Amino acid sequence: MITIAVDCMGGDHGPAVTLPACRNFLDQHPEAQLLLVGLADSLSGFVHARARAIAATEVVGMDDPLEVALRRKKDSSMRVAIQQVKDGSAQAAVSAGNTAALMAISRYVLKTLDGIDRPAIAGQVPNAKGGGTTVLDMGANVDCSAENLLQFAMMGSALVSVLSGNDNPTVGLLNIGEEAIKGNEVIKKAGELLRAASAAGDFNFYGNVEGNDIFKGTADIVVCDGFVGNAVLKASEGLATMIVNFLKTEFSRNVFTKFSALCAYPVIAALKKRMDHRRYNGGALLGLRGLVFKSHGSADEMAFEYALARAYDAARNNLLDRVKVRISHAAPLLANIAPSQASDTVALP
Repeated sequence: MITIAVDCMGGDHGPAVTLPACRNFLDQHPEAQLLLVGLADSLSGFVHARARAIAATEVVGMDDPLEVALRRKKDSSMRVAIQQVKDGSAQAAVSAGNTAALMAISRYVLKTLDGIDRPAIAGQVPNAKGGGTTVLDMGANVDCSAENLLQFAMMGSALVSVLSGNDNPTVGLLNIGEEAIKGNEVIKKAGELLRAASAAGDFNFYGNVEGNDIFKGTADIVVCDGFVGNAVLKASEGLATMIVNFLKTEFSRNVFTKFSALCAYPVIAALKKRMDHRRYNGGALLGLRGLVFKSHGSADEMAFEYALARAYDAARNNLLDRVKVRISHAAPLLANIAPSQASDTVALP
């Protein structure tokens, strides 16, 4: 039985979305149980044999500064949910709450794995092959060193091998060209590190990839800094919405286009499903001593259920142990990280 702790108060909609999604998830996963964390009044109406409510007295707002989330709201639903992972009561935690707060609280409560400088957010972008390209980092680290990108590659490779069943997924380094001589100094050095790690058997490095390769599915995993990764995520969501809205508008102009839409409905439905970003919801916070998954704050019931399912699959397939094995194998390369490049740790008084 896999246990997941859920921050039911997080996100733009809170319990109105998270609780129905939890019920749907439990109905589809008979070997899962949930710890529902939130304000007692908000959880009082939810009853399920495989769900237990855990009361919290505070909620981290979507616009709360880190100081508030960390120092003043020590009994928030977000923090209590992550504490369940720390205590061993749950194998993973899921929240749709404030991303910066979730990362900071997770780092403080769970700490980072040995050999990992900065945790990263790994999410998926739909590609032309019918699946998703895993991209990291998606917003946790705006500025990254070459060594950070090496760590992202290792962790992303472990994640994809667990969730897809592919033991040797390909890793691409996002760049402005495929040639090794292109890119800034950080990217060039990262390319050298990734090639060395690939030669040592740490993961399968494809080489440099460009932005369009993400949507082509050229590599299973694409590593980049969080600034670029977050822009890619938002651009892909906007593109999907634009295409779906365009089809709706064009096929409703007159009787002839409506008839065309009827004839083409199976194709349109398949395209809409493939590009539906809700199916790829649930970013893994990799590099922590526990599993934490981030749902979009605007997620609806379907999207949040997908985030729960991704956390469940990661826990069921021992993602954390697989990440540890890859980090251990790559220890000689990781030992080259200079102290000045290490990020500040989160500390509370």
